[in-house]
Amino acid sequence: MKIKGAIFDLDGTLLDSMYFWDDLGAEYLRQKGIAPPRNINEVLKTLSLEQSISYFKEVYFIRGSEDEIKKEIIGLIENQYRFKVPLKPSVIPFLDKLYNNNVKMCIATATEYNLAIDAMERLNIAKYFKFILTCSEAGIGKDNPQFFLKALEMLNTSKYETIVFEDSLHAIKSAKSAGFFVAAMYDKSSEEDKEEIKSMADIYLNSFEDWEMKL
Repeated sequence: MKIKGAIFDLDGTLLDSMYFWDDLGAEYLRQKGIAPPRNINEVLKTLSLEQSISYFKEVYFIRGSEDEIKKEIIGLIENQYRFKVPLKPSVIPFLDKLYNNNVKMCIATATEYNLAIDAMERLNIAKYFKFILTCSEAGIGKDNPQFFLKALEMLNTSKYETIVFEDSLHAIKSAKSAGFFVAAMYDKSSEEDKEEIKSMADIYLNSFEDWEMKL
């Protein structure tokens, strides 16, 4: 396969950030001086941000309006992306390799644009990518194959010469349904889906150092 295009997920693929999302609810409670229960992440896992806020008010009697609590939580998220979230190992050497081989690259992410660009500019990787496509901008989630096809249309490369890099099972399923060659990146947050991911993806990478395909 001659690679001319690459569509990259951000969180869990290029950024080592999923630990933060998994711990966000617990961290918010700690910021409020409340010791979170051990199962708090499981409780919040299936709740939207708005539902989580209602849960905090009902169960932990958090003071302030729902809008105020939302601003506080968003502030925690913004702080992480602007100052703390790191790259995964060997990201820059790998992006250099693709860039030097004239591979066109983009970001396709569920993360909001301002958070993505803040982290990418701080970590000096924004320069590698033609654009950032967010789910909000596309109006569809990564569970819809059309999301990846929209990224492909914007990248303007052939599907059969474009590779998708993803870490989560639902996005990998979606990209495969759209007919892409998919490289799955290991992330601890997807550990329970690891075997299914490996069986579905065309390549499985524990890190970018595992890459062996010719460019």
